[in-house]
Amino acid sequence: MDMAAHPSPPFASDSLALTDPRARWATLAAEAAEPNAFYAPDLLAAAIDHLAGNGPTGHGDVRLIEAQADGELIGLLPVTVQARHGRLPIGCVANWMHDHCFFGAPLIRRGQEMAAWRSLLAQLDAAEWAPHFLHLRALDAAGANAAALEALCVEQGRGRREVHRHDRAMLRSDMSADDYWETHVRAKKRKEIRRLQKRLAELGTVEQRLLNDGADLPRWCGDFLALEASGWKGREGSALASRPDDIAFFRAACAAAFAAGRLHFLRIDLDGRAIAMLVNFRHGDGAFSFKIAFDEEMGRFSPGVLIEIANLHAVQDDPAIGWMDSCAAADHPMIDSLWAERRSIVQYRIALQGKGATRLRRAAAFALAGGVERIASRMKGQE
Repeated sequence: MDMAAHPSPPFASDSLALTDPRARWATLAAEAAEPNAFYAPDLLAAAIDHLAGNGPTGHGDVRLIEAQADGELIGLLPVTVQARHGRLPIGCVANWMHDHCFFGAPLIRRGQEMAAWRSLLAQLDAAEWAPHFLHLRALDAAGANAAALEALCVEQGRGRREVHRHDRAMLRSDMSADDYWETHVRAKKRKEIRRLQKRLAELGTVEQRLLNDGADLPRWCGDFLALEASGWKGREGSALASRPDDIAFFRAACAAAFAAGRLHFLRIDLDGRAIAMLVNFRHGDGAFSFKIAFDEEMGRFSPGVLIEIANLHAVQDDPAIGWMDSCAAADHPMIDSLWAERRSIVQYRIALQGKGATRLRRAAAFALAGGVERIASRMKGQE
């Protein structure tokens, strides 16, 4: 994707609109206290282009809230208005997470965490379009955003409630790939994988590759889309290839990430045909595992596990990648058996303030949501 051709997004501040947003986003992303590839300019711009839909802002229903200090961008939070909060018919503002976004931490300049959140929340407090409260999804419970939010809410006497928490697999180790494999994967499983690798090699030439040449990117994207669509996701209509907008987003995101040096794209071929592929996006000293696809007809060889083993070596052999978030669901049977570390992912409900009747209405909605959750927890025997 040509970032220079990307249209300007809506802004919370007219003064910020006088400068090129992509340059500011790139600078902020490079200095972010908490990496988030999904809100870095390459993926965010592609998502706005292809997944935001049509809405009153001109970029779907997505608004980009920017915090600044002394003319410098120190925070970026994409948000959208939702008509419901879970099962409750209460409107709220939420950090924007499209179907292919798996981490929701806003970009906050390192060292400016409190100042950035103070500005972001003040803008939402003053926004007439912002209903009731802020619902923040998919944050790292131990990350810079969570810490700054907690401190600021205490300072301001602002309501804050943890709505949900789960752990997901993460790879963070100084071990070599071989040592990690020997230490964290059961001996029986390692033996079975070696057997499968040997049997697969008997069928033809097996080759593992990491994308290095941008000229190959369109073909790799096409191979991935076809491979994913050939399996259960294609049958259920959830594959990227099932929707034209998702295809366009995927191709644009991969192209922009490759140009920015953020794309980490692997494949395993059997006689030149892809049987497993994995797409990761890098940011800062880490990376986020985005999508995996494999040939289900080759399932007896566990190609999904084999591509993850290749990924383990690619990550652990690259000194520029310090960690990788699996972006997987909680208790994922495959990746949880391979990666030993965990990342606690949380959702928060943050009270919005304001003036007069708006403040009272928001306070009542925040209290109501908390009360309903407490009743539901008691009924389930959780309290």
